[in-house]
Amino acid sequence: MNMSLRWYGPGYDTVTLEQIRQIPGVRGVITTLYGTQPGEVWEREEIRSLKKTVEDAGLSILGIESVNVHDDIKTGAKDRDRYIDNYITTLERLGEEDIHMVCYNFMPVFDWTRSELARKRADGSTVLAYNQDIIDKIDPEHMRESIEAMSAGYVMPGWEPERMGRLADLFAMYREVDEEKLFSNLVYFLEAIGPVCEKYDIRMGIHPDDPAWPIFGLPRIITDKAHIEKFLKAVDKPYNGLTLCTGSLGSNQNNDIPGIIEAAKGRIAFAHVRNLKYNSDRDFEEAAHLSFDGSMDMYKIMKTLYDTGFDGCIRPDHGRAIWGEDAMPGYGLYDRALGAMYLQGLWEAIRKNG
Repeated sequence: MNMSLRWYGPGYDTVTLEQIRQIPGVRGVITTLYGTQPGEVWEREEIRSLKKTVEDAGLSILGIESVNVHDDIKTGAKDRDRYIDNYITTLERLGEEDIHMVCYNFMPVFDWTRSELARKRADGSTVLAYNQDIIDKIDPEHMRESIEAMSAGYVMPGWEPERMGRLADLFAMYREVDEEKLFSNLVYFLEAIGPVCEKYDIRMGIHPDDPAWPIFGLPRIITDKAHIEKFLKAVDKPYNGLTLCTGSLGSNQNNDIPGIIEAAKGRIAFAHVRNLKYNSDRDFEEAAHLSFDGSMDMYKIMKTLYDTGFDGCIRPDHGRAIWGEDAMPGYGLYDRALGAMYLQGLWEAIRKNG
């Protein structure tokens, strides 16, 4: 297990590599070329520059999150093969730079959705939260304004203005795309990138839908154990894997996270681990990583990862905003550092107890 922290790169992240380097046990970062748009080919020089910046700080790039998939690929539009070729070129360049894990998602329009980015908790910390009653009252074409109003001036990942400025066009693109078609387009994409992934030993980890159910009439295809098993079987190759996100999958209280880990044994390329507190079946909020602060058994999750032989990269996912830190909602330093230490403590105890 390699502990990491997500880092958005120079000019985008309030957390520095020097700070990350001081978190015991954190060996590297999960990063990206944050300024690139879906469908663009990543320039070799930019990849090398990013890698040098990270390595000069005494860390390594353990994976990329994300190389975003263009909507023409997701919808099966006429230009999808051109954008897949661009994606293949980017993967080739990452492989040549010794980067072997890529997290991505296949969610229509919105990469993730929250009704609040700074819900205040009893201890004074603030967290990302979701209330279905609030979401139901929002016109989806105004979700961008809703997120921007809550983002404290930060550009939230997945909500970049270049893409979100086209919401009406994006919804029109997906009007005829149902779950079956979206899944078929995903399989087409994965089969096309297979040769380059196998050549460079790149593991692709699909991120589950967040939340794990359809919203605004948009289909969702990576939501639960049955959908994940279908996905892994459809392209039954080692390069085709899952990003286990406990928060996204855990948004549906019916999901058995340890059961999903067991079903995906050997195919989990990457793990995001965070805790949620359920307030009702229509409302959840993110919590500190410790089990007792939320509703999820973090010990059982970590033990199941250990027992199934998980040896990939893991990162503490979204953290609370604490101690007056000014940072992108969910991505401050302090609570994620606490989470990294807690998860490593669980792992050490599990390992030493056999």
